[in-house]
Amino acid sequence: MDDMKTSTFTSESVCAGHPDKICDQISDAVLDAVLKQDPDGHVAVETMATYDNLFVVGEVSANASVDYEKIARQEIRRLGYTEEVYHFSDHSPVTVGVHEQSREIARGVKKKGAGDQGMMFGYACRETRELMPLPIMLAHGLTRAIDTAREKKTIPYLRPDGKSQVTVSYQDGKPLGVTAVVLAVPHSEEVELADVKADLYKKVVLPVLERYGFSVPEKSLIVNGTGVWHTGGPASDTGLTGRKIVVDTYGGYARVGGGCFSGKDPSKVDRSGAYAARYIAKNIVAAGLAERAEVRLAYFIGARRPLMQEVETFGTEKVSGSAMRDFVKGLLDTSVEGIIEGLDLRRPLYKKSAAYGHFGRSEFPWEKIYK
Repeated sequence: MDDMKTSTFTSESVCAGHPDKICDQISDAVLDAVLKQDPDGHVAVETMATYDNLFVVGEVSANASVDYEKIARQEIRRLGYTEEVYHFSDHSPVTVGVHEQSREIARGVKKKGAGDQGMMFGYACRETRELMPLPIMLAHGLTRAIDTAREKKTIPYLRPDGKSQVTVSYQDGKPLGVTAVVLAVPHSEEVELADVKADLYKKVVLPVLERYGFSVPEKSLIVNGTGVWHTGGPASDTGLTGRKIVVDTYGGYARVGGGCFSGKDPSKVDRSGAYAARYIAKNIVAAGLAERAEVRLAYFIGARRPLMQEVETFGTEKVSGSAMRDFVKGLLDTSVEGIIEGLDLRRPLYKKSAAYGHFGRSEFPWEKIYK
């Protein structure tokens, strides 16, 4: 985002029970199940959830035995869809259509090349302690807090599904305050919307904003814009893997690549390349080499190394171009194999990345600060 004297920026997030996120988490649960048995397994799995039906399809080539239906039902149950009132539950029909990876794709991957073509972007800035843009971090914090309030029953009448949206004001490119918060959350019919709003404001909005040093008056909180939302989930909105790529990355604040992440093993550079780009960008900012950084990568199918590798610092760099290049070169080998090995990506760590964003969370290897 270009620096302006005064401006606003809005980002959104979705709860773990959102239809698209149900699908992302099932796809990544399948990936984790494969990698647990075969770290070199290749996975490209898509999920679709709709009214009383779930479909798991795609390609898997691995020395692994996976019960796709069992995994899907476990995830649906974990996410809270256990009642018939949702018209989608852990008892809904599950259709599986998974086959082996294309031999033409496998040919390039076996030579340690990229599993597909594409471009990837990574970004970091000093707006938050996570070195992420503030709007998306607030939005993720709110959806996680909504889910926690439902699961721990601190707001017991909430139902699975939900969304958040946060608008932040800026002055001279720096966060000035939060001007609006929008939440959409389904709840049981006997509770009035005014009570839902009051509980969400007190137990969700204020604690999340306070962690980042901000607050917002209750009048600036919008809950369930139409006034009524009782039944969420796939019965109300069909879900698909990979449809929340902006939520998964930087909330629209920075550029994103051409492919989604979930359901893809790390030979797919849509995923591993995006993680590498974030890792490099974050470490540039963490090392004090720039206030903001965007890293750009691109590959073609079968390519071992990127066709494009560029760093943009938006005029905030503190070192010369050659010093920046030397730092990046020493930080991570951006060949496909170099990324996978350097970030230790052949392990089952992906399901937990499939909700609340892939970036800004210290538990993942692409978020580590190089010492």
